[in-house]
Amino acid sequence: MNGIWAVIPVKELEGAKQRLAGFLSPEERHALAITMMEEVLAALAGATRLAGVALVTLEARAVAIARRQGWRVIEVGARDGHTGSVDGGRRVLAAEGVAGILTLPIDIPATTPAEIDAAVAAHGASPAFTIVPAHDEQGSNTVIVSPPLGVKLRFGDNSYFPHLEAARTAGLAPLIVRQPGIAMDIDHPVDLAAFLRLPQSHGTRTRALLEAMGVPGRLEEAGI
Repeated sequence: MNGIWAVIPVKELEGAKQRLAGFLSPEERHALAITMMEEVLAALAGATRLAGVALVTLEARAVAIARRQGWRVIEVGARDGHTGSVDGGRRVLAAEGVAGILTLPIDIPATTPAEIDAAVAAHGASPAFTIVPAHDEQGSNTVIVSPPLGVKLRFGDNSYFPHLEAARTAGLAPLIVRQPGIAMDIDHPVDLAAFLRLPQSHGTRTRALLEAMGVPGRLEEAGI
C-alpha cells in the first residue's frame, strides 16, 4: 500500500469540548462538536492527494460517515486519547505497508481539501516529517510522517515545539507548512472569536451554527 493515509482520531462526542463549558451549554457543545467533525471529514473526502482515510473511532456518527465514504474504521487505541488513537491507527497501517500517514484533529472546521492537498504535496520523500502548527504555535494541527512510525508523536496543548524536536531526534529536518484553516482549532471561547474573524470561516456550517446560537453577541458581551 503506497502513498499517504490519513489517520483521524474521533473520540465519542457526548460531553465533548469541556473547555467551552460555562460559555456553551452541553447541548450546544455537542452540536458544535458534531458539526466541526462533519466539516473536517468533508474536507478529507474532497482531498485528492491521500491514498486512503482511516478513522480511529467508536463514535457511531463517525463510523456511519466512514462507511458511506468507503473509509477504514480502526478500533485499536480508540479510547486511548488523541495520541493513543493516532498510534493505534498508524501501527495498523504500518504493518500493512503504508508509506506514510497524515493526522489532524476534528475541531478545525475552516480547513479545506486544498489545504490538506497542499500539505501532502509539500511533504518530502521518505523519511520525512511535515507539520502544520496551530494558530498559537502550541498545537500540532497536522502532522505527516513517513514512514508511519518514523517519529514519536505526543499530542496536547503544547506539542508543536516538542514535535519539531522529536523529528530532529529521529534525524529528520521538520518541514513547517502554514495553513490558516488547519491552524484554527476551536477549544476555548477566544478560539471561537478568532474563528469568526477568520475570512475562511465564511460559508462554513460551523459559523452558521455559532451565529444561530448567538455566539458573536455573547462573545462581545464577555469582552472576548
